[in-house]
Amino acid sequence: MSWASWTTTGVFAGRGGVRTDEVGILTGDLSVHTTWTGDEARIAVQYSGSSDWFTMTGSPIPCPSEAESRNLHDEVVEAVRAGTAATVPPH
Repeated sequence: MSWASWTTTGVFAGRGGVRTDEVGILTGDLSVHTTWTGDEARIAVQYSGSSDWFTMTGSPIPCPSEAESRNLHDEVVEAVRAGTAATVPPH
């Protein structure tokens, strides 16, 4: 089974923050983590420096390749920066 993961730290959420399944909206300085497991990507966010990760609303999402999962990670980071209760963008 193939897998890959990426983490981007120091992502400041735009106005309105990012929506999570567990705790609702997160704002401020966040870390974004994407794990790709061969056919889907899972996206989680956390307050930078925290140990608790939260599922970004819309995750997991079908994703057929490692390259597409990297592109998705970049899109998610931009969505978090944009804010407005960001969720995982359609991919």
